[in-house]
Amino acid sequence: MDSPTSPDAMLLAAHAGDRDAMAHLLQVYQPNLRRYAQQRCRISDVDDAVQEALLVLARHLGAVRRLASLSGWIFRVVQRECRRLGRVALKQDPYEEALVDQWMAAHTPDGLRLDLAAALESLPPPALQVVLLRDFEELSIREIGERLGLDAPAVKSRLHRARVMIREYLLA
Repeated sequence: MDSPTSPDAMLLAAHAGDRDAMAHLLQVYQPNLRRYAQQRCRISDVDDAVQEALLVLARHLGAVRRLASLSGWIFRVVQRECRRLGRVALKQDPYEEALVDQWMAAHTPDGLRLDLAAALESLPPPALQVVLLRDFEELSIREIGERLGLDAPAVKSRLHRARVMIREYLLA
């Protein structure tokens, strides 16, 4: 089979088991993941983080249903891997992930939903609005900015602050 040309066609072909489409998809994402990792990781961890993200992508591609979801998901994999590698190297956890894991283990799925709903309700309206648009309506940063009349850095800043407030609420 010829290599699919559109990203959506590549994703569909890779879902169907086309190895060439999978290889092409990995080739397409690798340079962007590398640039992203260079911004997020210690320089010695860049290759490891990208390789791990590509392996995760290859293993779990069947779970991705929309191409729009794929980009955000794979970049979060790189980000988590950079954090993990940094924790191992520095023997510290600046994101308190052990505390988050402990907190999640202590809650039932229904309890998690209730706590998350309470955390969302505690947000000021501008922060809640940006979280709902990004995480529930799955709008891009640009789309959120257009809808709210904000530039991309303002949207990113507001989203980051909102997520920090949610984390602090949940872990308090």
